[in-house]
Amino acid sequence: MTDAITAGSPASEAPSTADGYVGDPDVRSEWDQRYADRQQLWSGRPNGALVAEAAGLTPGRVLDVGCGEGADALWLARRGWEVTALEVSGVALERAAGHARDAGLTVRWVHASLTAAALPQASFDLVSAQYPALLRTPDAEAERALLAAVAPGGLLLLVHHAGMDSANAHDSGFDPADYVWPSMVAQLLDGDWEVEVDEQRPRVAPDGGAGAHHTDDLVLRVRRLR
Repeated sequence: MTDAITAGSPASEAPSTADGYVGDPDVRSEWDQRYADRQQLWSGRPNGALVAEAAGLTPGRVLDVGCGEGADALWLARRGWEVTALEVSGVALERAAGHARDAGLTVRWVHASLTAAALPQASFDLVSAQYPALLRTPDAEAERALLAAVAPGGLLLLVHHAGMDSANAHDSGFDPADYVWPSMVAQLLDGDWEVEVDEQRPRVAPDGGAGAHHTDDLVLRVRRLR
């Protein structure tokens, strides 16, 4: 089960943070605390790489992985996409759902981790993962979950901060080796996939918000052929 609600409809309400979550409770608690520490963690504007890569796409079904406070999800919904937005933090989802209601936009919110969400496979025309904090596992569970969600003919757009994948572990306990990076997803691609973009480029960053100091992106855009 997932805690899924539709924002912008008469029956909509904020996602529940007390129950319904599917995933590691320690991860949820960590991200809830990060969001609770600030009234607004991110800029409130969509990520530049998403805008650049998706502005010309025909709207369909999209999965926003790690939707945070909802800026990308709302940008997609405004352009006619049928949006499913996934997030581990209930604090973030409450903010995102409030923004959607204020804007009169419909989004399906899922309070779960990517690997535990039991999303319908091969059903999204676009899977967007903008700087996701996906933990690595020996069986590449998160990487495979990203790929499995993409429908035939659809796209996976995975964007991350350049240089982070090769950085040393921080004194704070953050170790980049613990997380999934675009190169790890690219290694799993077979003949069912076509690489359309795999590059490092200057980041088009919204002003303000956490992470604004990063200057370059790693952008992986791949299409599922069948």
